[in-house]
Amino acid sequence: MQLSLTMTEGAGRRVVNPLKTQLLKWIGNKQRFATEIVSYFPDQYSAYYEPFLGSGAVLATLSPERAIGSDCFGPLMEIWQTLGDAPDTLKEWYAERWHALTAGDKVQEYERVKASYNARPNGADLLFLCRSCYGGVVRFRESDGYMSTPCGVHRPVSPKAFARRVDEWHLRTAGATFAVMEYEQAMSMAEEGDLVYCDPPYSHTQSILYGAQSFDLRHLLDIIAGCKARGVRVALSIDGSKRSGNLICSLPIPDGLFEREALVDCGRSMLRRFQMGGQTLEGERVADRLLLTY
Repeated sequence: MQLSLTMTEGAGRRVVNPLKTQLLKWIGNKQRFATEIVSYFPDQYSAYYEPFLGSGAVLATLSPERAIGSDCFGPLMEIWQTLGDAPDTLKEWYAERWHALTAGDKVQEYERVKASYNARPNGADLLFLCRSCYGGVVRFRESDGYMSTPCGVHRPVSPKAFARRVDEWHLRTAGATFAVMEYEQAMSMAEEGDLVYCDPPYSHTQSILYGAQSFDLRHLLDIIAGCKARGVRVALSIDGSKRSGNLICSLPIPDGLFEREALVDCGRSMLRRFQMGGQTLEGERVADRLLLTY
């Protein structure tokens, strides 16, 4: 599929204020290059939809006046709903677990929180686990959803620092409504003039992540085609290149669905660092393709 790359030249692209801090550590987090992704979005749109919300970095960077942020993963969306409705509760969830971790045996306390989550998946435990697990790679066992990532070597940010992040993110996402729903349902709600940004699990790297094992890219592309037909503009982040561009990921993208694309340099993959046991990532630079229906 050959698409126009003229948008990468920078003329006429949207400029936004970047976010300097992460709220959640999440694999595939677009925090470092969210401003570049958003720069390709249209200046005018009615409502913004992000049906694979994940870390929420793109939504918060865009900071739209009206948005629907959604994901099929209930514990994750519990975090986002609490950010919107009761940000002080989010701060309390984190502080309680941080103080227990720092007052006792770090690994033992981490494993206690992980066991609590695995016994009853919930947003409060997941919030702390994603900020304290190894490499920020929250991975789940396919058979039963068991969260298996070990404790990270780093010291999680302090409750005071996290509270500042909550305040900033609460403001940046004030126009958003957060909901648990499948991406098909969320995208079916989008109407002519709306904008949808999709950041689904990546076929070459993210099979250990929640929901990724059953994800069907071809089905998503069919849904995108339906959106385009009714006047909804869609931007899709998807596998681009691995190993410093030596492998171009082969994807089933139909001709005519997307009008333009850009290649976004993602740097070195934290997921590959996890998979390689902390070895050097020289030669492991990756890039995303940003595909646009407009």
